[in-house]
Amino acid sequence: MDNSQSRQIATCPVNSHNEWDPLEEVIIGNLDGAMFPEWNAVNVATAPPGDWLEAEQLVGGAGSPYPPEFVAAARRDLAGFIHILESEGVTVRRLPSADFSKPFGTPDWRVSGGFCSANPRDPFLIIGNEIIETPMADRSRYFEAWAYRSLFKEYFKGGAKWSAAPKPQLLDDLYDFNYSVPGPGEPMRFVINEFEPVFDAADFVRCGRDIFGQKSNVTNQMGVDWLQRHLGSGYRLHLIENQSPEAIHIDTTFMPLAPGKILVNPVFVDVNRLPDVLRGWDLLIPPDPVPVIHDPLKLMSEWASINVLMLDEERIVVEARQEPLIRALKDWGFKPIPCVFESYYPFLGSFHCSTLDVRRRGELKSYF
Repeated sequence: MDNSQSRQIATCPVNSHNEWDPLEEVIIGNLDGAMFPEWNAVNVATAPPGDWLEAEQLVGGAGSPYPPEFVAAARRDLAGFIHILESEGVTVRRLPSADFSKPFGTPDWRVSGGFCSANPRDPFLIIGNEIIETPMADRSRYFEAWAYRSLFKEYFKGGAKWSAAPKPQLLDDLYDFNYSVPGPGEPMRFVINEFEPVFDAADFVRCGRDIFGQKSNVTNQMGVDWLQRHLGSGYRLHLIENQSPEAIHIDTTFMPLAPGKILVNPVFVDVNRLPDVLRGWDLLIPPDPVPVIHDPLKLMSEWASINVLMLDEERIVVEARQEPLIRALKDWGFKPIPCVFESYYPFLGSFHCSTLDVRRRGELKSYF
């Protein structure tokens, strides 16, 4: 790396190449204006059978604001998380409030409202000094990126790159409205097809020049191909085979923690079928998650236990009730920081989901 590149890294407000370099600045989710989505073609496929419809009833119906008691409990947990981050020296950037209750649409479809900005990890992928807005498959999240515009304009003026994948049409042709979970012996299938490129950023995790992703109910092969071509030959994308038909977002399945160490969900992944490039890395198999007790909607996988956030190669924020995982992390040489966060789960995110690591102190490297 020449001196000009080093100066650019030092001055650009956006610089993040992996999941473990020392965290300096992060965008945190905002619960203001959160709505339980009315449009649910994707959501029904990513929840256990019947659970999404039961959750609709608990919140007062599809397209309704989240109950105030849900929001208050989640805000308490979020405040505790923010306190930990700031106490550990991380700059926390907050989003302005947004109104997700307004109906919107395109010439081809219309929805009664949006979702929320609780999970910045889902719509945006940070690769080095670039912010990439992703083409999300969920119609209710079509304009979610607007809540971040004031921050991104600031980062852009500071020297960051700012890109967006082609805005998807999200026509009915993309979805299998008669979707059913594949039976034993049937090939894996998801609710979306290859009509156009779609992907959520949270279906990818970064290890420098190597990026690991998965196909899911919101990410298709065309989306993976678009990202690889956009990033170019300086990066390699590797796909993880998720064995859950409810797959959405890789961070409950496969989480790089440090160079040479990856946390792997033994239920969702066959460790014998991981990409060959991972040979020589330690595959850390977490203990079974402690059952969640503070999430009345029960839409999050209990494997949200591994939806952790690395502050550096040792410090790791983990849900306080996951004591077996905390003990295992200590045995593996990490320094767990317990944080109460289950009340955030009704908004479909945990530590990794609810943050977007804008700047980590480090350079682009190859670890393989």
